Amino acid sequence: MPYLYQDLKPRLPALPGAACATHSSGKTYEELKQEFLHRGVLFEDPDFPACNSSLFFSEKPPIPFIWKRPGDIVKDPKFILGGATRTDICQGDLGDCWLLAAIASLTLNEKTLARVVPLDQNFGPDYAGIFHFQFWQHNEWLDVVIDDRLPTFNGRLVFLHSAERNEFWSALLEKAYAKLNGSYEALKGGSTIEAMEDFTGGVGEMYEVKKAPDNFYEILEKALKRCSMVGCSIDTSSAAESEAKTPFGLIKGHAYSVTGIDEVSYRGQQVQLIRIRNPWGQVEWNGPWSDNSLEWHSVSSSEKRRLCQAAQDDGEFWMKFEDFKVHFDKVEICNLTPDALDDSAVHKWEVTIHQGSWVRGSTAGGCRNFLETFWTNPQIRLHLTEKDDGQDECTFIAALMQKDRRKLKKLGAEMLTIGYSIYESPGRDGHLGKDFFRYHPSKARSKTYINLREVSNRFKLPPGDYILIPTTFEPHQEADFCLRIFSEKKAITEDLDQNVAIDLPEPLNPSPSTQETEEEKHFKALFEQISGKDMEISAEELEYVLNAVLKRTKNIKFKNVSLISCRNIISLMDTNGNGKLEFNEFKVFWEKMKKWINIFLQFDFDKSGSMSSYELRSALKAAGYQLSNYLLQLIVLRYSDEQFQIDFDDFLNCLIRLENASRVFQALSVKNKEYINLNIGE
Repeated sequence: MPYLYQDLKPRLPALPGAACATHSSGKTYEELKQEFLHRGVLFEDPDFPACNSSLFFSEKPPIPFIWKRPGDIVKDPKFILGGATRTDICQGDLGDCWLLAAIASLTLNEKTLARVVPLDQNFGPDYAGIFHFQFWQHNEWLDVVIDDRLPTFNGRLVFLHSAERNEFWSALLEKAYAKLNGSYEALKGGSTIEAMEDFTGGVGEMYEVKKAPDNFYEILEKALKRCSMVGCSIDTSSAAESEAKTPFGLIKGHAYSVTGIDEVSYRGQQVQLIRIRNPWGQVEWNGPWSDNSLEWHSVSSSEKRRLCQAAQDDGEFWMKFEDFKVHFDKVEICNLTPDALDDSAVHKWEVTIHQGSWVRGSTAGGCRNFLETFWTNPQIRLHLTEKDDGQDECTFIAALMQKDRRKLKKLGAEMLTIGYSIYESPGRDGHLGKDFFRYHPSKARSKTYINLREVSNRFKLPPGDYILIPTTFEPHQEADFCLRIFSEKKAITEDLDQNVAIDLPEPLNPSPSTQETEEEKHFKALFEQISGKDMEISAEELEYVLNAVLKRTKNIKFKNVSLISCRNIISLMDTNGNGKLEFNEFKVFWEKMKKWINIFLQFDFDKSGSMSSYELRSALKAAGYQLSNYLLQLIVLRYSDEQFQIDFDDFLNCLIRLENASRVFQALSVKNKEYINLNIGE
């Protein structure tokens, strides 16, 4: 599907106060609730109906699910029972352990939890079968309304459920997140950091455990103290290893939550421990410091109580930190603010946000490996003006997120492989061309191109101006993206592709000449032959004249100038409004035509009679038009073919329409100035 350009102007981060209503009725949660209470019926959500399309998009349910409200499942349903805790998250028959690991981490921060899960909801007297949850999406908070019908089989919840059978907040949260992403099936497979960011609006960082810094224990300790959300996982070497159980009771390719980190006194020594939770609610580590291991026999009862250690098969367990580093491969941390976890100071971060798109044929240029198109990607200038306190460099985090890919799963979309490069700015305005990237190396770049929703990295660069290029790895891949820049000091960002400028030569006013060129004699003879004595031709006659002349031009390959183009030419050049072209008008147009032919030939590199749509930006600039990404994308969608090629007739049509539009724009500008001057005079 085509992705249209989105405004790349820097924006302030979303405030955590108000969330946008998302229901198709345009009504808020409270308005809908009061409406259904007044009507005396339970809410049924038309946006996410209780049917198979809300469950799966690529298959039929393996068993006959029955949608039931909590009151039809148990006698005394509760929204939250005894507080929302990590034991309320037990995985069902859906491969969304990544989401459940994030929910488990969410329960560790009451303030963050209350934002996502508004706590003033219940099954009491004002129950109307309606609930709501709030999620962060691409710089705005959304309020997602659902009804409480849940998929069941044999009277039990099929998907996420609480250990307490009559507690339903976690199952309803999963349903709201499924609605946000289109279906329950859309939640299969993912990265814990994705859900963590949707719960907080925070910024994620990933660590490879085997390459982690020496102070990794302190980094995790500080992260948990700052209420950051932390997840971990074990890599798989093949699809066959997914969810394979190791001899130590750990599951490969499975998302776990890190719920605690502490030291314990053991036989006169301090031992570093880390607490992990399996969202299945069962299947635990069976090595040293596991629930029933001998090590706990040497720990005092008070220490056990302090650590909340209990030998229960609830999916949560302690393990020695050194064993953790041996058995786990990745740790994902979602910081509620991007304060460095290896720095004791707390900073106030400046944030700017850009929304944009990669569109086939115009701004989907791929990575630097594809030089011919790389330069066509969106370009964002970053002004780093202030050094960090006591430092010679400027710290910032660049976080590039591809948008809505999970929602688009039902259309066959997958996560694209994305990343970015950062170049030192040459100090000139406008979109940088191919030659700049041919001869200048990048100053910094994302650590890797990877098929995750977001790629983020921390950088330190000297003050100055830089150009950040967000890209997919392969060219021609379409997606919308959100780019967030977090900086310790104020950094100014601007889109290099935002400005629209027109720089056309003054229109020619042909004066009578005593000597005619051979070209003019040839045109005049054709005109007289076709038009008659009045020397005016219609669009159909112009089509014949142009094609007759251009067929004799040896250096250009083309099919034909179309009748539509000829009608547009007359619309552009007809000064007396009779719908025909006089010979003098044609002479003026022919001068334009020759210039446009030369520009086309300049960018028709293989002399095939067509040029790459990725070269259109440069070709239009040579003709006097500097366009924004938005206009460029629209033009490419209109005039390029499936192979991203533009033939001469389409190029001609495009230029004629642009010149017509520029004349209208200039006329309106003159009228506006006259109107302003008139008002000032009054």
